[in-house]
Amino acid sequence: MLKFYYNLAPNPTKVALCLEEMGLAYEPVPVDTRKGEQHAAAFLAINPNAKVPAIVDGDQTVFDSNAILLYLAEKTGQFLPGAADRGQMLSWLMFIASGIGPYSGQAVHFRNFAPEPKDYAVNRYTFEAQRHWGIVDARLATHEFMAGSSYSIVDMALWGWSRLVPFVLGPDAMAGYPNVKRHLDLVSARPAAARALALKDKHAFKADMDEAARLAMFPHLGKKVA
Repeated sequence: MLKFYYNLAPNPTKVALCLEEMGLAYEPVPVDTRKGEQHAAAFLAINPNAKVPAIVDGDQTVFDSNAILLYLAEKTGQFLPGAADRGQMLSWLMFIASGIGPYSGQAVHFRNFAPEPKDYAVNRYTFEAQRHWGIVDARLATHEFMAGSSYSIVDMALWGWSRLVPFVLGPDAMAGYPNVKRHLDLVSARPAAARALALKDKHAFKADMDEAARLAMFPHLGKKVA
């Protein structure tokens, strides 16, 4: 059975949605990153980058969330757009991987976890997160789904992050992205989304962001970089 290494962050959640949408049998394997389990030798053998999610599917090991979505879509033949939209699918899937995720994640880090002084970093990453979400909102103003007229893995990839726009950019931020909100509600209403979110009840992850958790999550805090 496919093993799915996860926690409750946006990137594992999008893979959980994909697995549920495809009806694939899987074993969820929690990796508690605040306890530092991502740095264990056994997990590094699966993902040398010490990040979740990752999957082990027979003799295939795949890490990085959007790579997993593409792998599963090609494996099953599900939730891939037609040939005419393949370029759009790849473009938006990589846009989410290289833009939405990193800039949203760094905006959260500098707004909520980084020590002072941090004004420059907060301004840069908040600006870039807002800019990227604005591009997505404009796309969804003219398309029901990200890769065209049908629901695909790109929509799953976006949903992992769009749920957290208020946390990334502030409690009222979603008002500025009405088309993202429409898309979020559309995907969230799917039964597979409810099943994906129910993973939170399967394992009690560490909630405290104490010093040990900070060092596990942000290893650079324990190292002096020349």
